[in-house]
Amino acid sequence: MSKYETLSYKISARIARKNSAVFVREDFEDIGGYDQVGRILRNLVRNGTLMKIGYGLYAKTVVSPFNGEIIPQKNLPELAREALTRLGVKPVPSTYEKEYNAGRSTQVPTGRMIGVTERISRKIGYDGTYVSYERRAR
Repeated sequence: MSKYETLSYKISARIARKNSAVFVREDFEDIGGYDQVGRILRNLVRNGTLMKIGYGLYAKTVVSPFNGEIIPQKNLPELAREALTRLGVKPVPSTYEKEYNAGRSTQVPTGRMIGVTERISRKIGYDGTYVSYERRAR
């Protein structure tokens, strides 16, 4: 069996080809079984190719030019919004973002508070830093 036929190579190649920074486990279900894909994704996290940002959520990584550590390609608010979109939840601007954009506040929002239109209990984050959700009407 050549290296091009291995499941690990197929998953790595798909990750490299995709423009998306966030992957869900279901992205690879056509390649292999649930347990096989899980093992390979765990190995890719160990190798530093991916970073786990939530249950079944993975993000592409890069090496930080400042300290040489492995960090996600995008910042946490962008990753969280992309992950929520991939999970079928529509993110909306939070109250803080609306107030700042309307000029009623000078406090710049961090982006770690994300507005959602439906209930969500999923934790998205890494290294002990997670986003919070604000339930907003449509």
